[in-house]
Amino acid sequence: MKLRICGIRTVWDPVGDGEFFCPGCGGDRNYRRLTGRRRFTVLGVPMLRRGTVGPVVECAACREHFGTDALDHPTTTRLSAMLRDAVHTVALGVLAAGGTTSRTVLETAATIVRGAGFDDCTEEQLCTVVEVLAVDTGQGPAFDPAAEACGAALAIELHEALEPLAPHLAPAGRESILLQGARIALADGPYGQAEREVLTTVGGALQLCAQDTARLLAEAARTPS
Repeated sequence: MKLRICGIRTVWDPVGDGEFFCPGCGGDRNYRRLTGRRRFTVLGVPMLRRGTVGPVVECAACREHFGTDALDHPTTTRLSAMLRDAVHTVALGVLAAGGTTSRTVLETAATIVRGAGFDDCTEEQLCTVVEVLAVDTGQGPAFDPAAEACGAALAIELHEALEPLAPHLAPAGRESILLQGARIALADGPYGQAEREVLTTVGGALQLCAQDTARLLAEAARTPS
């Protein structure tokens, strides 16, 4: 065994902790956020400072170090919640655009929302939420969705729910959310103008190009329910 006379040693200091999705383990793990101080050593004894390194993220399970950008990826638990909320918001957007008078549309929307994780969702709950949203946005009970189409308030809600999620989904996952919205819109017949505009906004918020959004909506309209 060779004696190492001199070298560089990094001393790590913890500055925070939490839970993250570990790229090495492939699952949710605890982490420590570390900053490092580099020291020139002689016979293992720290002598001179050689600057700082990091910060880095250390997985509590595999002990691997990752850049802090690893924290940008949501945990599995968080991703599931984001996906559930996204489907719920899309369903509400389509219902707000197409109206809630069709029992078939409400049943389809409730089935889709329950499948996304809101197990207790009912048609009545969705109808109530849409009515409350209409009042909150000043549209009132006499609101005509076909005239208003995808208003600013609704567009903001869709972007806030979908844009943070989109980078973490494969194209098929983003397309699936759009197609679930299309199923709701088509439950009582062809798309209305307002429904199409809402779904176009959904496609944009999911980072689908306009051509792909139009193609997917056309294919959904040709597919028997």
